[in-house]
Formats: sequence, C-alpha cells, structure tokens
Amino acid sequence: MKIREIYELAVAMGMEADPRGMDRVRSLLDKEKKKYNDMKEEDRKEFDAEALSNPYADTRILTGDHGKEVKSVLVGIDMEVGEVLLADRLIEKGRPIDLILSHHPEGKALANLYRVMHIQEDVLVQAGVPVNVAEGILSARIGEVKRTVMPINHNRAVDAAAILGHALMSVHTPADNLVTSALQKKFDEQKPETVGDVVKLLKGEPEYAGAAQYGAGPAIIVGNKERRAGKVLVDMTGGTSGSEDAYAKLSQAGVGTLVVMHMGEKHRKEAEKSHINVIIAGHMASDSMGMNLLLDRLEASGVEVVPCAGLIRHKRI
Repeated sequence: MKIREIYELAVAMGMEADPRGMDRVRSLLDKEKKKYNDMKEEDRKEFDAEALSNPYADTRILTGDHGKEVKSVLVGIDMEVGEVLLADRLIEKGRPIDLILSHHPEGKALANLYRVMHIQEDVLVQAGVPVNVAEGILSARIGEVKRTVMPINHNRAVDAAAILGHALMSVHTPADNLVTSALQKKFDEQKPETVGDVVKLLKGEPEYAGAAQYGAGPAIIVGNKERRAGKVLVDMTGGTSGSEDAYAKLSQAGVGTLVVMHMGEKHRKEAEKSHINVIIAGHMASDSMGMNLLLDRLEASGVEVVPCAGLIRHKRI
C-alpha cells in the first residue's frame, strides 16, 4: 500500500464508524466545501485542503512522500522524537521501516485537535441531551482545549522525521471511532446487567485483558461491581475529555454507566454527583483496540506492522 492509500483507508474506516452517522459526516464535508468555495483567494492560502475530504483534523500525513510504497510500518500510541530515532536505528540495523504511524496527533494534527470535539455534541444528542444544550456545554470546553494546545511545540517529532527523511502520519479520531463503535455495539447486544458485567465484557477483549496483566486494565472509579449498569454509553471519541457539565445532563437523559478511556478528578466528582457509574477502560488498551482494527486491514494488504510505544497489538483477522 502507498502512504496515501493507508491514510485514505483510515479516514474511510473512521467515517464508517463515526457515531454521527455517514449522512451527518457527509453533510459536514459538504459545508466545508461550500465554505472553501465562498472564500477569497487570499484566505484559501491558509486553508487545509485535506478538510474537503477528511472530517478529522487530528488525522494527517505530516511528512513524507504520499506516493511512497509501504511494506513495513512502525506503529505506536505516542510517536515522538524518541520513536523517530527508534525507526532510524531499526533501519540502520537492517530492518526496513517505510512509515512511522502515530495514534496521538503530532504537528498540525495536534494543533487542530480541538476541531474534532464537535463529535461529542452529537454523542450527547444521541444519548438524549437536547442539541442546544449539547452545543452549549461543549462550546466553552472546545475553546479551553484550543487555548491549551496553542503553546505546545507541535512540530518536534515532525521536524525530526523530516530531517532524517522518514514519513510520519497521525491517525487519531478514526481509530477512536472504531473502538467506540465496536464496544458500544457489544454492550448494546449483550446488555450487561451490572457494572461488574460491563468490566467482564471489556476484559473479553484481548487489549484490556493484556493491560490488566500490568495493572492498567479496566477499573470502576464511580460505583461498584454490584450496581446495575442501566444504559451504557461508550465515550471514547471526540479528541479529548469533554465538559464537566455533561454528566448531569447525561444522567437526566437516562445514562447509567459511562465507559471511558480516562477521566480527570474534577470530571469524576461531577459524574459521582450525578450518580453515573464510571468505568475507566484504560487509555493505552482502548487506543490499541482502535488502532488494531485499522492495522488488521493493513496486514491483510501485506504491510508488516512493528508495534511499539504502548501499542498492545492483537490481530482479529
């Protein structure tokens, strides 16, 4: 596969698994195209043309020849300067690496992370929160995340890869969509009765079982295993943690248990106040499951996957 083909596959899979549904995603892309067509020529200079076909601003080819053939890819959750040097060292030792693939965004994909957070508005709406409330809740949080990422040195890893002549790509929200969709389908079909049953279902996935072996598996941080789960909502996509104000609204909408990758203490306290059970599924395990669903497709196309940097590799096909 060529680098561009891997990128387009990741975006296509992310769109198919998008919690907003394909019609909504296509509608948003159409709006982006109209916005571009209505722009003045001087404004188009700063416009990222990838946004016309890719609705995920945190997923980009960051450096390298898009047409390069990829036979081997070094993949991890966080691929920073150290991992770029690891790729370079592997090549020196005779192990070919044609692409460095990061889950967490780097470069402009990190700078624009806040743009994908609007997904969370639709997740709240689908859970039963009125759309005006969902958009109001997320507005302040999106601005906060935008300001938070502004001072970050976004291009460290990108610059290192470019200097050493290596291709680097970030695939974030598409992978998060994949794990969210797969787990939500599992819970909807099997309808776990208790919070403990939700944890058991999570541990039925090899990434979570593997993470449990080194102390990073699923954990209940609000509630206990005997409590009834009620309506289970998987909240693992949309860039990063949402607003603390969402939990009261989710409780009112009938959500009984949240399954998340991670949660800050302020968010946990708000969920507890709203009597929502919370299960931390595990950050690296969740990210790994999402990436693995993509990586299986790459391997099926003949691409060798070399896992590192927190990726718990498991093949499903």
